[in-house]
Amino acid sequence: MSVPGERPHPVPTPLTEPYWASCRAGVLSLQRCASCRRYVHFPEERCPFCGAGSPAYEPVSGRGRVVTHTTVHRPFVPGFADLAPYTVAWVELEEQPGLRAFGGLLGHPPGADAVGMPVEVVFTELPGFGPIPDFRPRREGER
Repeated sequence: MSVPGERPHPVPTPLTEPYWASCRAGVLSLQRCASCRRYVHFPEERCPFCGAGSPAYEPVSGRGRVVTHTTVHRPFVPGFADLAPYTVAWVELEEQPGLRAFGGLLGHPPGADAVGMPVEVVFTELPGFGPIPDFRPRREGER
């Protein structure tokens, strides 16, 4: 639960707790279907591709490219005013076409074009909650 004026916190559920536990360990993990081997994100009870049940969480590289982004200049959600301007991005992860993760884009000038930019996951401490995934630019060839 969030305190008025601070950033809202995610609310882990039994379905999402393994994701957040992985973030606390500094690893990005997403569900992967044991039957069709497709990654699933956001978390689902069943694989949306083949219908198999209970996709397990597996670590992913956290590397990908920015598909789209927006820069927030005037936040309307309490707790974000001191961050503005800030950029949030959809990132297509390298593990699978169409597999996207969402997070802040750090270390890149707000408002500057970032589409196609190679990025990697980093974890930002959300006070009162723990680490959450964000992304930062990565140079081509960097592993």
